[in-house]
Amino acid sequence: MPTRLYPFYIGSYTTQKSQGIYKYVLLPDGNMENLGLMAKAENPSFLAISKNRKYLLAVNEKAKGYVNSFRIGENQLSLINNSSSGGADPCFVAINKQDYVLVANYTGGNVGLLKIDEQGKLSKLLDIEQHNGSYISERQNEAHAHSAWFVPNNKDIISLDLGTNKVCFSLIDYNNDKLIPHSQANLKMKPGAGPRHLAFHPDNNCLYVLNEINATVTVLSKNIKGDYIIGKSYSTLPSDHQGTNLCAEIQISNDGKFLYASNRGHDSIAVFSISEDYSLSCINYQGMNVNEPRSFALSPDNNFLLVANQNSDTIVSFKRDHNTGLLDYLNKIEAFTPVHILFA
Repeated sequence: MPTRLYPFYIGSYTTQKSQGIYKYVLLPDGNMENLGLMAKAENPSFLAISKNRKYLLAVNEKAKGYVNSFRIGENQLSLINNSSSGGADPCFVAINKQDYVLVANYTGGNVGLLKIDEQGKLSKLLDIEQHNGSYISERQNEAHAHSAWFVPNNKDIISLDLGTNKVCFSLIDYNNDKLIPHSQANLKMKPGAGPRHLAFHPDNNCLYVLNEINATVTVLSKNIKGDYIIGKSYSTLPSDHQGTNLCAEIQISNDGKFLYASNRGHDSIAVFSISEDYSLSCINYQGMNVNEPRSFALSPDNNFLLVANQNSDTIVSFKRDHNTGLLDYLNKIEAFTPVHILFA
């Protein structure tokens, strides 16, 4: 049994009981403790932590979008400053080793570029990558940037736009602090897919796109040029599921053998095994005390998986079997409108 404690932060919506960003700790037995409110903030729905672990970033998901930078203390988060995200309703933030910051603005339909300095202060908005277009479903009448990712170990940027139904590629020009076009512009997903989040395989030879609207995971592999190509898609739902469903989160185990995806509607975590050729096989659906699973996270040692149930004000913990990938329910704890889990 592991002996380490793992603290984690919860981003939330503050339209009801929540006041901002909360801190919890995962105990060695899989129980959790609430350490309290760390910072008041408005709709801090997505979080990121700097590579030196000194600063925490949080979006303010509202019509006039901002990013907040906090200094991490033992019992509080101290606001350093905030900057414009570049668009309305920012819903995702990421930071790389060079301290560049990406923000996906859902309603704005764009990706903002910022940077933090050595003291954790956010720059003003450096650049914007605007997405344009629409697709076929009700939620795809305009661009909706849902996430933006730094590709491991290079300058590439991948952003997923649910509205235009595209996976978009760009680069950072480090000399001029700009987002510039990539030789591979974008990939069009299957009609009505609605790409939301992704997970890189640990060996970096492929990635997996979680499609929110049609509830699938799509494999993107690399060709001989290093460009991504669209592979097979796999449903996150059992064949007998009736009714609506929206996917939310996707993660891969550190050993690259298992993939997890959340279903809102079916209310489950779909568990997939990953083959040597990167194909997927669904092996289970864990639904015990899972209710509107907006976010989930694997603990750093991959022994546990925590799920944020947005509409039932709870976080639930599962013990994870490293050999089978399967999840066993442990317990739950109260959390106000939790929408993102970030281990410190």
